[in-house]
Amino acid sequence: MAQQTARIVRDGVMSGEPHIAGHRISVRQVANWVEGGDLSAKTVADRYNLDIADVYRALTYYHEHPAEMAEVRRRRAEQEARARKRAAVTPEDFERASSGEFDGAE
Repeated sequence: MAQQTARIVRDGVMSGEPHIAGHRISVRQVANWVEGGDLSAKTVADRYNLDIADVYRALTYYHEHPAEMAEVRRRRAEQEARARKRAAVTPEDFERASSGEFDGAE
């Protein structure tokens, strides 16, 4: 049975993003899924074993805290950009690897 008394919390989980208590599902994710047009609130609730009220609480929080959510989106974009940069392999990396100069531990 889905959690009946979920709250939106900010703690050390999920890099401090507001999320549904007891779940690793952020307010930002719920808003993206529902308002991005991909999923209905009911589908999100069913798929992630949430009470439908949990989904609406997340959407309410998203709209009641626009400045905070803008900051969350900004931080998330920066984290993703840093991760992409760390994971990027350049043509020079391939050349060094083929010549035996690159060990991947830079």
